[in-house]
Amino acid sequence: MQPAIHACTEADCEAILSVINDAARAYAGVIPEDCWHDPYMTLRELRSELDRHVVFHGTRQGEALVAVAGIQDKSEVALVRHAYVATAAQRKGCGSALLAHLERTLPDKPLLVGTWADARWAIAFYRKAGYTLLPTARKNALLKTYWTIPQRQIDTSVVLAKRLPASGWPARHWGIT
Repeated sequence: MQPAIHACTEADCEAILSVINDAARAYAGVIPEDCWHDPYMTLRELRSELDRHVVFHGTRQGEALVAVAGIQDKSEVALVRHAYVATAAQRKGCGSALLAHLERTLPDKPLLVGTWADARWAIAFYRKAGYTLLPTARKNALLKTYWTIPQRQIDTSVVLAKRLPASGWPARHWGIT
């Protein structure tokens, strides 16, 4: 059965936070200690992301929200933001279905996702979905251009990309040859 995917509303904020904070527990002891905090995302931080036009979509199993991912249109690129699957729902296809749904609903432009460099499972997930890990210099430039994050997070993160233009913006622009 195909999971039910929908655009999230204001009424979903608590459920979004529940999914994010549950799934983000996997970062404890993995990402730099000074970057980990519990809860991983607060309601204030979520509202700040919404104010920055991050639009969340979610996957439901029954009535429960079990996966969330935000998309942020930055004009020339789109960012996949805060993609998480609740621990109990992982490895059941809901995250992959949600990501595929987001990709189908977006304009044909490069998609970028940032994650922690030590979150090997997340990197593997995106690579399996066809994303390319970008070189450090390009990653740094993209994180500084499109994200609002501290330097410490830039230093300890990676960026993956999909839908790199075949023409127009050459692969060398992305640091890929």
